[in-house]
Amino acid sequence: MPKLPFPSLESNRLLLRPFSFDDGDTVEKLAGDKAIAATVMNIPHPYEKGMAKEWIKTHEPDFVNDRGVNFAVTLKSDHSLIGSMGLIFQKANEMAELGYWIGLPYWGQGYCTEAGKLVLSYAFNELKLNRVYAQFMHDNPASGRVMAKLGMKPEGILRQHQIKWGEFKDMHFYGILAAEFKA
Repeated sequence: MPKLPFPSLESNRLLLRPFSFDDGDTVEKLAGDKAIAATVMNIPHPYEKGMAKEWIKTHEPDFVNDRGVNFAVTLKSDHSLIGSMGLIFQKANEMAELGYWIGLPYWGQGYCTEAGKLVLSYAFNELKLNRVYAQFMHDNPASGRVMAKLGMKPEGILRQHQIKWGEFKDMHFYGILAAEFKA
């Protein structure tokens, strides 16, 4: 993958930008909501003070070392942070895993799909990846609907694949190829 400066991506309503330490309190508030933590495998609950800044600290080294990119999803109208969307790179296979969360007050307004289109465009047009995939827990079908709206196709279900809060979760996998995105 080419070395590029950390990007900012823009749509009509959204600006996706690098996280800053000033975002820490908002991340803790939004991601700390149990409803958010329940839908994302790697978000703990409770989300303790200081955890967001520790997470944000990993973003620059991950990007510089071609491991991934994390975007702060913000509203263009008032610059409010509403969520996160990122890619975990698998360079050897020219692909990445898409991951995201949007704060509960912003659900149902199309923000996740809008941000996803920006990130997929970046993945395929700028990074020249061949494939992007994502996964969601069986009890979070809204995430699957976002993936479908992004043009991702169901690729399979891994039964009882991960444990969240002591319970085995079936994981649904969706993917999209560069040729499908560009078609």
